Amino acid sequence: MSSQPMRPGLRAALSLEYPMSLGVHDTYEDAQEAVDYLSDHEFPVQDVLIVGTDLKQLERVTGRLTQGRVIGAGALSGMWLGLFVGVMFALFDPAGVELLNILATVAFGAVFGAVWATVGYRLTRGQRDFTSVSQVVANKYEVLCEHKHVQRGRELLAEMDPMKAAQEQVRQAQEAERARLSTEQ
Repeated sequence: MSSQPMRPGLRAALSLEYPMSLGVHDTYEDAQEAVDYLSDHEFPVQDVLIVGTDLKQLERVTGRLTQGRVIGAGALSGMWLGLFVGVMFALFDPAGVELLNILATVAFGAVFGAVWATVGYRLTRGQRDFTSVSQVVANKYEVLCEHKHVQRGRELLAEMDPMKAAQEQVRQAQEAERARLSTEQ
């Protein structure tokens, strides 16, 4: 897995000077709802950051990959490319748009795409004979804000959901106790 360097402007936009937790949420929608509530109550949300933690990658297998599917997908992809190239050439052709030329580039694109996809498939030697979709998701979403606004943010979120606020206080106390015990050992 490679990591790309973050641009300095982006790094500044995605960081806080002294972040403190306003709460931990099970879903992104819950974290988003908390920030929306803060925004509705004139809280300076430009000093808020939602951080997904405990990342995991989910991959859903969608089907078996056969040589026929590879050739078909390659041909279809090549046809689209051929259609695009054919239309571009036709638009700039002084003789005008000729449907036969466009169809020829579509056919050539289909052949080229099928051959290219087959070569790529053969080079893998059957190591990945399935199709899938994947997504990186977080187990928890923590809402952070600058230290100077944390007290007001916690007060607002306690008004939004008093039970969740009490649970968050218990969680923070447990974390503090674990941290204290680990430093004593």
